[in-house]
Amino acid sequence: MIRARLLTTVGLVLCSACRTVPAVSERMLPVIPAPTDWRSLDGIFTVTARTTISAGPDAKAEWTAHYFADLLARTRGLSLPVVRTAAPRAISFALDAGDGVSSDEGYVLRVSRDGIKVSARDPRGLLYGAVTLWQLLTADTARSKSIRLAAVEIHDAPRFVWRGLMLDSARHYQSPQFIERFIDTMAQHKLNTLHWHLTDDQAWRLEIKKYPRLAEIGGWRVPAGAAPRADIDPRTGKPRMIGGIYTQDTVRHLVAYAAERGITIVPEIEMPGHATAAIVAYPQLASIDDPPTAVPADWGVYRNLYNVDESTFTFLEDVLTEVLALFPSRYIHVGGDEAVKDQWRASARIQSRMRELGITDETKLQSWFVRRIEQFLTAHGRRLIGWDEILEGGIAPNATVMSWRGIDGAVAAARSGHDAVLSPWPTLYFDNRQSALQTSPGRGRVVTVEEIYAFDPLPADLTPDESAHILGVQGNVWTEHIRTEERVEMMTWPRGAAVAEIAWSPRARRDWKGFEARLAPQFRRYQALGVHAADFMFRAQRPADAASSQRRTSHQLKLCSDRLTLSLEDDAPVDGDRAVFLIDIMNPCWIDPAVDLTHGATLRAAVGQLPFNFQIGDDVKKIELLPPATADGELDVFAGGCAGPRIASLPLAPAVAQNGVTVLPEVALVPRAGGPQDLCFRFTQRTVDPMWAVQWIEIH
Repeated sequence: MIRARLLTTVGLVLCSACRTVPAVSERMLPVIPAPTDWRSLDGIFTVTARTTISAGPDAKAEWTAHYFADLLARTRGLSLPVVRTAAPRAISFALDAGDGVSSDEGYVLRVSRDGIKVSARDPRGLLYGAVTLWQLLTADTARSKSIRLAAVEIHDAPRFVWRGLMLDSARHYQSPQFIERFIDTMAQHKLNTLHWHLTDDQAWRLEIKKYPRLAEIGGWRVPAGAAPRADIDPRTGKPRMIGGIYTQDTVRHLVAYAAERGITIVPEIEMPGHATAAIVAYPQLASIDDPPTAVPADWGVYRNLYNVDESTFTFLEDVLTEVLALFPSRYIHVGGDEAVKDQWRASARIQSRMRELGITDETKLQSWFVRRIEQFLTAHGRRLIGWDEILEGGIAPNATVMSWRGIDGAVAAARSGHDAVLSPWPTLYFDNRQSALQTSPGRGRVVTVEEIYAFDPLPADLTPDESAHILGVQGNVWTEHIRTEERVEMMTWPRGAAVAEIAWSPRARRDWKGFEARLAPQFRRYQALGVHAADFMFRAQRPADAASSQRRTSHQLKLCSDRLTLSLEDDAPVDGDRAVFLIDIMNPCWIDPAVDLTHGATLRAAVGQLPFNFQIGDDVKKIELLPPATADGELDVFAGGCAGPRIASLPLAPAVAQNGVTVLPEVALVPRAGGPQDLCFRFTQRTVDPMWAVQWIEIH
């Protein structure tokens, strides 16, 4: 291993006008994720339009050379020719097992006065070396005729073998073209696993030849809300559906596309829960006699489980047979999470089956279910991976655990000799907002880049043998509230860059301030490549207050509680920009703090209606509804907090028939003594659906 020392000369010198950029320190090598080890050498190498890229006779090395050349051309405007023959003062890519490379994903990169060489023993490592070189050459993405690069030697290899992102394409469909771009961005961060969430209650996206209704029926649904219900498709005379499916040809293309870029796609086929879309397509799979007949649009946890008939296992094995033919990945994800067992408990048929099997409770029945599937996968040379609920009732012998309910599942798996991947909520759940400044849809909790970067995937209390079972780490992009492809990117990057570094770089190499500085050139690369990354961490935090702004949006107001907070998009208009409301759906209530009503004021409010499309079980009974004084309800205003006197009531009648945001008629607030006080805003209504929300409040 090279002994790293301070790099006083590793930096970029841009030479369109031969201006020198200050030297870069050891912590500031402009590469994400930070390499394992490096040292500075003497000299400078200048890359110009005359510099050739040499790949030799190896086809895989030649592919990497072209990939690198394309990246450099798109981000620096410098087009370099790729040749198969050796050339003096060239950039060379070589598959060379004897060049000190420590692993299949590792590489060595040397910049000297005489040229640049990237070597690896496997195409994956060669690709990662190419990405590092590209980043060194794009610390500044300004267009120039030449780039001077200080001599350096880098030895690099990943800390973990599983460095992943999960993309939820069930809740909202993304185009194959977008998934290609997502894969490319992953590769540019040395991430190597795309966990693809293809089935859930709200959709079945994967074409299965033997069961065509899975995608034909399960791939489409009517969105929740009055506006989508009123959006009639003239061809059918019914509300227009949204969705999409991935044909098997499309999947084969994406799997090959990812493999070229060092990425394995791991498919997820949910069972025994999150099965509603499949049950709608094939009702005989249900555990109840009256299964749902339409693919639902609610979010949350449905109670629909597959039954445990032999015919259902035949169905699942048929499906998995086609899945195995499409995805060569070692692992097949079977979900296993959030399987509410009410239907199993209530079914005489399933209870009879349990007695036949000698199974005493429904948790053990799920364990038996997962073991059946694991035996099938093992017989076909694959390994089962599932969410940490598969630990309950006894884990299947060869199963791998993906720990999402904190890290306890991973710890338990490792201590029992099972492999595990860490993907804990909320830290690695990218549907959470990235900043208090974010007003786009998502969960209300804020999970910053810095919080993710501080997470260490290796639990401290594991022994060395137990630690060996921790395969790595994964960030999850759940898309219930991420409707568009642009938002998927925005919610993923740069948080995905933080995941990449905690998964790749040695713990000793990680440094938040250095990473934060390295994100600046990374954002320039995002911009050059058209990646819609979020820049909240670079924006100044300017929380509004009553003294500085007359109008406060729901994202600027204070919520009365934080029980189930979401940043929810309106359901209207069907086409075009929609309002977004920050709301605790268990307690829709907002506070405008410290409002001075000494001399009275005028109040205006903009409100909207949202569908209450949340499967939260009996918790819905915990939502307190204020009784309305009129048929259409009101927005009530209380002084001194929600327990204080009501000082105004704005009738909702003008908004009832409106699908979008409505500005209610203004009302006068009479003068109140006692200095500034909190104003509380709550709606009156008889039912939870539709759910009213504040868009903004204006007091002047």
